[in-house]
Amino acid sequence: MGKKTFDIKGMHCASCAINLQKNLNKKKGIDAKVSIATNKADISFDSKYNEKQIIKFIKDIGYEAKEQNNQEIITKEQNEQSNEYLELKRRFIISFILTLPVFILSMFFMNKQILFQPFILLIFASIVQFYVAAPMYKSAFKALKNKTSNMDTLVILGTSAAFFYSVYAIFTNGDLYFETSTVLITVILLGRLLESKAKNKTNEALNELIKIAPKTATVIRNKKEIKINIKEIKIGDIVIVKPGEQIPTDGIIIDGYSSVDESMITGESLPVEKSKGSNVIGATINKLGTFKFEAQKTSSENLFSKIVKLMQDASATKAPIERFADIVASYFVPTVLIISFITFVTWILFGFGLEFALIMMVSVLVIACPCALGLATPTALIVGMGKGAQKGILVKTGEALETLSKIDTVIFDKTGTITKGEPKVTEIVNINSDKNEILKITASLEKSSEHPLAEAILNRAKETKIKTLKTTNFKAIVGKGIKGTINKETYYLGNIKLLEDLKLEIPKDEIEKREAQGKTVITLTTKNKVLGVISIEDELKEDSKKIISKLQNIGIKTVLLTGDNKRVANAVGENLKMNKIYSEVLPNDKVNIVKELKKKEKVAMIGDGINDAPALLTADVGIVMKSGSDIAIESGDAVIMNNSLQGVLDIVNLSKLTMSKVKQNMFWALFYNILGIPIAAGVFYFAIGWTLSPILAGTAMALSSVSVVSNSLLLKLKKI
Repeated sequence: MGKKTFDIKGMHCASCAINLQKNLNKKKGIDAKVSIATNKADISFDSKYNEKQIIKFIKDIGYEAKEQNNQEIITKEQNEQSNEYLELKRRFIISFILTLPVFILSMFFMNKQILFQPFILLIFASIVQFYVAAPMYKSAFKALKNKTSNMDTLVILGTSAAFFYSVYAIFTNGDLYFETSTVLITVILLGRLLESKAKNKTNEALNELIKIAPKTATVIRNKKEIKINIKEIKIGDIVIVKPGEQIPTDGIIIDGYSSVDESMITGESLPVEKSKGSNVIGATINKLGTFKFEAQKTSSENLFSKIVKLMQDASATKAPIERFADIVASYFVPTVLIISFITFVTWILFGFGLEFALIMMVSVLVIACPCALGLATPTALIVGMGKGAQKGILVKTGEALETLSKIDTVIFDKTGTITKGEPKVTEIVNINSDKNEILKITASLEKSSEHPLAEAILNRAKETKIKTLKTTNFKAIVGKGIKGTINKETYYLGNIKLLEDLKLEIPKDEIEKREAQGKTVITLTTKNKVLGVISIEDELKEDSKKIISKLQNIGIKTVLLTGDNKRVANAVGENLKMNKIYSEVLPNDKVNIVKELKKKEKVAMIGDGINDAPALLTADVGIVMKSGSDIAIESGDAVIMNNSLQGVLDIVNLSKLTMSKVKQNMFWALFYNILGIPIAAGVFYFAIGWTLSPILAGTAMALSSVSVVSNSLLLKLKKI
């Protein structure tokens, strides 16, 4: 089974997307999801098909398609969006220039008998009707060929009726309606132009992300440094990164050290220290030193590309509420065609004449555009997801975003989720030395260390104003600790394995007591004796209590689910006043607990995406807290890149705001059509004299789509 994303051209409304999706899915072995908001189709297909056949199927249905190449997303997608916009703009300008004299001559000079005026109008109107609107005719005829209809069907039927009636009227001295067909096409093009521009704006966050992608890399090949295009990077390449340069792809440092700005991936403003063995992420920025790393991913497979693809996929997925809009839109155009025909016949039977009946029919055809309905959900989802991405929140699917707005319970893993990830010294136990001396020696050793716990020791020394000593012969002992010489004495700092190597008596009681509390313990020794034990704890994040309280205040229950021992779990859970606490649970137990909770409520699970993967996949929505560069995006439905608990509250609030916008859009789109079609058909004509000209109907139709997109864009101004 293959799966590809295709860029689609020629879709103008929700009916177009539904038409394409429906016809593709008729073919056995093909599963297609088409989005009008992004003009993309995600298509899964059996091995009996290939990409060329899929493109031909799409062409036969009436649309153009091109396979999206992930490695070329950065340049091509923006160019194609720009080209489509420019082509619409060109046709609109031509249409406007020709329509203006048609409108002026028809409205102000029709009775002044300008020489050959009807034929001047015919020439100008013909260019607009058959050249400017040629893509609409093409689309309508292909839809007809496939025994379906779309928005262009409505437009072409309406404008053609006005045009050909006017041609007939030239020779029968009847009234001309060339201005109706030309103005209508111009207004529709303007609407599509504004819609295209607005839709591009909904992808701003993605476009900004794409712009900052690295373009080149410096690699070592045949013992020489050469600069290559990022697409040419191979797994195993040795890549050199100098100060100020972007890291071209994901990999592991093999030589050198530096600090790296990872804010565009994680949202964290502070640079992250990197040395031999550290993971680096593509598109992040090297701040200080020069280093070499081994490429672990190609440019199309690295984390940055996955994030770009994730956002593109998310905008193409359908939330359950959008599927309702699809069902409505699929019946909409045929229904409108029937209503327009009934309108025409009814006014003829009422004796209002061919002209009046024709105008009413055209108005119905034009005002009944299902574009607003089709754009109601995807535009709001795209803006919502883009807003989330700017705050370091990635949501995979529209369905996940909708489900998040209905969540009753949030389950938290403890380690790395509600704890800081910033170890802190909580206790110093003196055995054969005083506490200040233990801290001074330990800090002096850690000053030369790259170990994550070193910062905790140095911070404690700084807080207590202890000055470090000069260390020589420093050496890291892999997996065990470090050693160094201070004032001619060799000191060792590390774990139990290091004590075993030195054959020293292990202070088991002191170590086990603190490890049972979930703390990390390191021991300072000389070759002959243990000097002391230092206890380090990964404390709760500062906002843990506040965020959990706020979730509870909006009616969401909070649950702690951890593999830690009961004493630690209860201490943490009770401190945070969580509704339920589950401790000493294995991954399978977590799954069973999630399943049990799901029977009664909608459940979101927050975890690290690795050990918690089964539970994350079992929950209604799985949210992964990003930790370092080890991120399991596939494990959850959403990813909080900045590792902050505020992201949990943000993602819940974002989902509620986004779904509120979706519902607003759906209401106004449906209300517009429910109100607009009867007015256009003349239902209120006898009661209050209301009618709607095709020109006003076209303007209203265009504005309805723009208003829905604009309402979605207002989400950018909302605080989450």
